[in-house]
Amino acid sequence: MTTAYSEHEFVSVKGFSASEMMNEAERYALKKISKKSGATLSLATLAGAFIGLAFLFYITVTTGNDSTSWGVNRLIGGFAFSMGLILIVIFEGELFTSTVLSSISWANNQVGTRKLLSTWGKVYVGNFLGATLLVVMVTAAGLYQLDGGQWGLNALNIAQHKLHHTWLEAFTLGVLCNILVCTAIWLTFCSANPIVKAVMTMLPVAMFVSSGFEHSIANMFMVPLGIVITHFSPDTFWLGLGTNAASYSDLTINNFLINNLIPVTLGNIVGGAVLVGLANWGIYRKQMQQPDMLSVNTPVDIKKATKDSAMMNNVKVKDLMNKSPIVLKASDRTADAIDTLLSNCLTGAPVCNEQQQVVGFFSVHDAMVNLWCEDYLPNTNSLVGELMSDEVTALNANESLIDVAEFLVMDKEKVFPVSPMGIATSFSTLSLKERVKEAKVSKPHIMPVITDGRLVGVISRSDIIQALRPLYENEPQSLMERVS
Repeated sequence: MTTAYSEHEFVSVKGFSASEMMNEAERYALKKISKKSGATLSLATLAGAFIGLAFLFYITVTTGNDSTSWGVNRLIGGFAFSMGLILIVIFEGELFTSTVLSSISWANNQVGTRKLLSTWGKVYVGNFLGATLLVVMVTAAGLYQLDGGQWGLNALNIAQHKLHHTWLEAFTLGVLCNILVCTAIWLTFCSANPIVKAVMTMLPVAMFVSSGFEHSIANMFMVPLGIVITHFSPDTFWLGLGTNAASYSDLTINNFLINNLIPVTLGNIVGGAVLVGLANWGIYRKQMQQPDMLSVNTPVDIKKATKDSAMMNNVKVKDLMNKSPIVLKASDRTADAIDTLLSNCLTGAPVCNEQQQVVGFFSVHDAMVNLWCEDYLPNTNSLVGELMSDEVTALNANESLIDVAEFLVMDKEKVFPVSPMGIATSFSTLSLKERVKEAKVSKPHIMPVITDGRLVGVISRSDIIQALRPLYENEPQSLMERVS
């Protein structure tokens, strides 16, 4: 979810423009490089298996469709194959061809080249393990004998065709493929709705599959499956089809690596990392330098508090905020970040990138949750980016003190339960004050303050109550005097 800022309201608007989708892409890229190695390998293995399952679906729906036109048959297979990317998006798996979008974090100086390539390598290995595991299970299940062996024959022909491209053809088909795969991932940034995300992936995937573009991870399943069928299927399989294994003698590991996997992988990197990731970064981040990477929880329909005292509304967040806050980086070691918080008597601090844009918030609560999850034996090299919350509530510097105070203590949906049409949805005999006290409100204690998409300070509940303290006096001091 991305944000938009206005001069006199809480930061809260969900954006869908192309530039705002860039913000989500940056968060997506940062998550890719911030995960622990174990989590990356596990999610990559899952993704490799998902892509293999998608190819199983493709083979099944395209087998025995001789009466169907060539294009329609491939289109049906393409839609079936899209199941793989849908599963990966929903389960947040790590797929090499989409992980290369982490080149955005490299462009933002959030990760070095060594760390970037290490992340890609771990995902690539995990994908290979997942695809290989599925090849073993499919072979053991004898799926290649379905439809009198036609299923296996279809798989063999698909695998063999992949080895008949020239090196340049394989590379170029890899480029075209990952332009579409990464475009499909990019389209999912327009919404948090899983159904919308699933639908968004279908057409780009259907196009690359039906057009015969080359996907390195899909080929890790498809070609080895053809090699296994060629070398390990029984004679009865070949007799039933009226052919022999010699017809597929070119299905070898060496041919696969040299003539397909290497050029296709390089093409996938160029198509995804460069022509989608860095190209969009160059357009929306490098040139415009306006979007931020913030996700916020504040409601969009908070109404302004109406107070008799104009003086109180004249006090702004910028008058109270700490203009030189402690700021962390996603690449900071967790231990160092905790030391920083403790030495400054803080419970949390915003996490910013090199452009002073807020990418998350790290708190002692995040560290304690991590300790519990790791049985109090944490990874001593863990980074802030792995533990921080990327859902951040931010304030506009020009927001009034009274509106901020009301936001922190009020849950309007519970205190004033009404439909969008203004019709009460529930009734209570409690007074207004009783309803306010009864409603449990969970709002942050420290909030970043944003101007033009960049951090300009932080404000805490202590800052707010300190400014409001004079109201408890018989002759309260002017709030403006207090601030000044």
